[in-house]
Amino acid sequence: MGKFWVIFVASISILLPFLCNSFSPETPTDRRVLVLLDDFAVKSSHSSYFNSLKLRGFDLDFKLADDPKIALQRYGQYLYDALILFCPSVERFGGSVDVAAIINFVDSGHDLIIAADVNASDLIREVATECGVDFDEDPSAMVIDHTGYAVSETEGDHTLIASDDYIKSDVIIGSKKIEAPVLFQGIGHSLNPVNSLVLKVLSASPSAYSANPLSKLSTPPLLTGSAISLVSVVQARNNARILITGSLSMFSNRFFRSGVQKSGSSTKYEKSGNEQFLTELSKWIFHERGHLKAVNVKHHKVGETDEPALYRINDELEYSVEIYEWSGTSWEPYVTDDVQVQFYMMSPYVLKTLSNDKKGLYSASFKVPDVYGVFQFKVEYQKLGYTSLSLSKQIPVRPYRHNEYERFIPTAYPYYGAAFSTMAGFFIFSFVHLYNK
Repeated sequence: MGKFWVIFVASISILLPFLCNSFSPETPTDRRVLVLLDDFAVKSSHSSYFNSLKLRGFDLDFKLADDPKIALQRYGQYLYDALILFCPSVERFGGSVDVAAIINFVDSGHDLIIAADVNASDLIREVATECGVDFDEDPSAMVIDHTGYAVSETEGDHTLIASDDYIKSDVIIGSKKIEAPVLFQGIGHSLNPVNSLVLKVLSASPSAYSANPLSKLSTPPLLTGSAISLVSVVQARNNARILITGSLSMFSNRFFRSGVQKSGSSTKYEKSGNEQFLTELSKWIFHERGHLKAVNVKHHKVGETDEPALYRINDELEYSVEIYEWSGTSWEPYVTDDVQVQFYMMSPYVLKTLSNDKKGLYSASFKVPDVYGVFQFKVEYQKLGYTSLSLSKQIPVRPYRHNEYERFIPTAYPYYGAAFSTMAGFFIFSFVHLYNK
C-alpha cells in the first residue's frame, strides 16, 4: 500500500504543472508553449522576445525541431497550448510531429507562430500554405524596396525594410500608437484569396517587390507592392490564432534594439517598433486580448423572471446575455453597441440591437411575432480581432387558445356598428308595425 501511494504522489507531482497551467475557457491565455528551433543559438539571439513572454507567465519549452523525442500530444491529450516554429530551415520534424500533426493541433483550438526566412524549407512553406498564405516560390527571393528601406551606413541591396503600414485594429496590435517603423528582412508572402480568415497585419509599401537581390531582373516580379504581406494572422473558425511572417530576424535582439530611419524621412528613431509591435501582437495571438465569452443567457416574459417552456404569439418578452473580454489576468465587461439578437425561424422575424449597461449585461425587449412554430434566439457576433460568439436557444411559439381571444376585436368595430344598426332598425320597425295594428 505504501508503495502505491509513493507512485501516486510521484505521478501527481509530474502531472500537476500540466494540470494547473492548461488552457481552459475560464483562463483562456496559453501558458504551455513549445518552441522549436533550428539551433539553440536562437534562444540567445532572440532572448528579448522570449523573456517578454516569460515575464507574462508563459512556460516555454525549447527543443530542436529535429529532436526525435518531441511530441505535441500523449495518450490523446495535448501537452502544449501553443506552438512557435522558429526553425525555418528544418527539412523534417522529429518525433511524432509533421505537417498533419501541426494542422490537427490548430484544428483542436491551439495557437501557432511561424517565422521563416530566406532559407525556408519546403516543409515550413507547406505548413504556411495550409494556414492560408503562400511564400514566394523563388527560394532565393527577398522583399526589396528601393523607397521604403531602412537607412544604414551601408545601404546595400535595400532588403532591410522599414514598414509602418499596420492593420487598423486596436485589438490586434494594441491601442497605443507604434511610433517607429518595424524592421523586416526576409521573404514576402501573399494571401490565399480562397481563405477569407487570413489578414495582413504588416504590409509592404507600393514600391516593394520580391526578387533575388543578387541578380538582375529579367522578367517582372510576380509579387509586388501592397500585395506583399510581411506579417499575417489567421483566426480560425474555432478561434485558434496563427501568426505567419517571412522574417525570423525581426524577432531578434538586434532588430528590437536597432535605431531606424526610413528612407525619405528626416526622423531617426533610437529604437525600432519591432518590440512593441511583436509584443502587442503576441498578446492577441495568445488570447490575452480579444477573447470573448458569453454567460447567463436568459429570456422571459416582461414582468416575470422565470424562463417559460414556450411563448404565445404577441407576448412581450425580454432577452439578456452577459459578455466579457479576457484581459490576460481577469474577465472585464465588454462594451460595444453592435451586438444583435435574432428571433429566428427559417429567417429572422425579429432583429434587435442589444443595449448594454456598460457592465457586461446586454438586453432587449420585443413582441413575439404573430406566427407560431419553433423559433430560436440567435446571437451571431463576429468582429475583426475578436473571438466569435454563436449563441442559440430554441423555444416554441403557440397560437391563442379558443378561450383566449378577446370578446370584441377592435378592428371589427365597424362591423359591430353595422350589425347593431341593423338590429336596432329591425326592432324599431317591428315596434312601429305592432303599434299601428
